[in-house]
Amino acid sequence: MHTESIAYEADGARRVGFLAVDRARAGRRPGVLIAHEASGVSEVVKERARRLASLGYVAFALDYVGDGKLLAMEETMAMLAAYRAAPERIRAIGRASLDILRAQPEVDAARIAAVGYCYGGTAVLELGRDGADVGCIVGFHSGLATTRPDDAKNIKGKVLVCIGAEDPLIPPEQRLDFEREMRAGKVDWRLYLFGGAVHGFANPDADKAKHPALAYHRPTDERSFRAMRDLFDETFGPV
Repeated sequence: MHTESIAYEADGARRVGFLAVDRARAGRRPGVLIAHEASGVSEVVKERARRLASLGYVAFALDYVGDGKLLAMEETMAMLAAYRAAPERIRAIGRASLDILRAQPEVDAARIAAVGYCYGGTAVLELGRDGADVGCIVGFHSGLATTRPDDAKNIKGKVLVCIGAEDPLIPPEQRLDFEREMRAGKVDWRLYLFGGAVHGFANPDADKAKHPALAYHRPTDERSFRAMRDLFDETFGPV
């Protein structure tokens, strides 16, 4: 397993992403862009990249915090507010990060997925709304709201979002607005609700935050990962 940190520029700042690829495998294969939770490219994010690489994909975790830093929860609020107010910024970071992924010699540039967690899920949805040429987009406990819902018509790939049914940060009204957006944009989309799960269900470190809206939920983590793999197989074929 080859892993490395890759520095690049996007949205006027230095970014440090994380690449994982099994170079013992022959041939080009699908690439997966990973967008992290608001805290940054943590060890949990790196392990997700390694896991996808072990399954035969090339995985690159982008950095929207900047400089490879990790932030405490209180520090993330201003950053996320700025990205939400100006989605072209997170879209620009996504595009630059896709360029890094596509440049890897093992990647089949015609087979690219973008997946994200928490605000990272919002980020990859915004990348899709920007018209990025990706085969599928997957969000785990991702925020669904956008200031530019009409841009859904630009989404080229299939969309899967996995949401905890008890998530207080993504209320039913936001899910309904997302459904309307996807229908209006004529997107090939699916939204899976998982009972008993709140926000952060796919992050084993979620409980460390000691926040009532956040909790790891192993059954939902495993079920949503299988749903993602099913979409990958449907979109790209086996690897």
